[in-house]
Amino acid sequence: MLSIQSKWRYLFMFLGIQLVVMALLSREGYQKRVTYFIRIFRKPDAAPPPGRNHTTVAPISGVDVYANLSHLSKTSGHADDVPFCPKTSPLIGGPIHVSFPSGLTLAEVQKKNPLVVRGGRYRPPDCGARHRTAIIIPHRHREHHLKFLLYYLHPFLQRQQLSYGIYIIHQAGNYTFNRAKLMNAGFREAMREEDWDCLFFHDVDLIPEDDRNTYMCDANPKHAAIAMDKFGYKLPYKMYFGGVSALTPLHYLKMNGFPNNYWGWGGEDDDIGVRVSLGGMYITRPSLKVGRYKMIKHKLDKGNDVNPKRFNMLAKTRQTWKLDGMNTAEYEVLSREYLPLYTNITVNIGTEAGLHPPPRTPPPPPKAPTKVSGKPKEGPSEK
Repeated sequence: MLSIQSKWRYLFMFLGIQLVVMALLSREGYQKRVTYFIRIFRKPDAAPPPGRNHTTVAPISGVDVYANLSHLSKTSGHADDVPFCPKTSPLIGGPIHVSFPSGLTLAEVQKKNPLVVRGGRYRPPDCGARHRTAIIIPHRHREHHLKFLLYYLHPFLQRQQLSYGIYIIHQAGNYTFNRAKLMNAGFREAMREEDWDCLFFHDVDLIPEDDRNTYMCDANPKHAAIAMDKFGYKLPYKMYFGGVSALTPLHYLKMNGFPNNYWGWGGEDDDIGVRVSLGGMYITRPSLKVGRYKMIKHKLDKGNDVNPKRFNMLAKTRQTWKLDGMNTAEYEVLSREYLPLYTNITVNIGTEAGLHPPPRTPPPPPKAPTKVSGKPKEGPSEK
């Protein structure tokens, strides 16, 4: 039988262990690792538990994204001898108020952006832009999200006095979605049209919340979407490179573009992050206060199921990055439309079996039994 003193001793030891465990759980580094593994094993875009707020940072109130743009006039023209725009745009105001009003139409977005010309192109009317940026948006079945992104992104970029173009890279067919391969196609097609300084690879469901998050490239690849509301406005883990990222053409060539073999949700962002390192570069980021994004809530896309092979593929990136990327990207441009707010490029990127997999040869039909007509043939006569 245990004495009373022994019971108290065990009780205090148990309470002490609990306190140590609670202290460990509260450490920020541990929380980041837990967040990382939760993100890996959970389904994408899973809703938070009922009754709980999944964000840990209070929203920042901001201004209307179209404020300070009304004085820009279509009649200003654009002479070749205009001075360069200031290094820091005077139109930048900081935090932006983001909401998703019902009933928004593309016609309304077009009306609010009179200086955007055919193909989704813009350049400042009163000064020469210092930076030329292409926005590459992989897309399929996301028209509802696209109109909200265009509503905010056009004035957001105009406030930064950029010369820009927006490209929607639409995957044709119903085969499994391949985000990274679409971005490879978008890079190549955008560079064929113009010598862009910088290319931003942008998810269609992420809205920037601060125009100090400039859509210009850095000396190294830049991860712009550092603080999403989905992750409580924190970076989920150090090598995360998803959502919105920026590369110069030189960065893209150094890392051999993006992988082509990630079919379905997950893995390609981490593969690209590893490629940055393998290409002799590192990831730069804005501050948590500036690199904020709001995600448009949506369910898991049909045709974009979780990729079960992603962990095995990630483990082999060091061996595969020079063999699978820009140098092996195969696709077909099915159509190119220069619409009022963007350029829509529809591409066939094939399947896991290739761009044009050989058709399966059907087995030959069984041979019908041979029918013999007339009397049977007589053999030689016996003597």
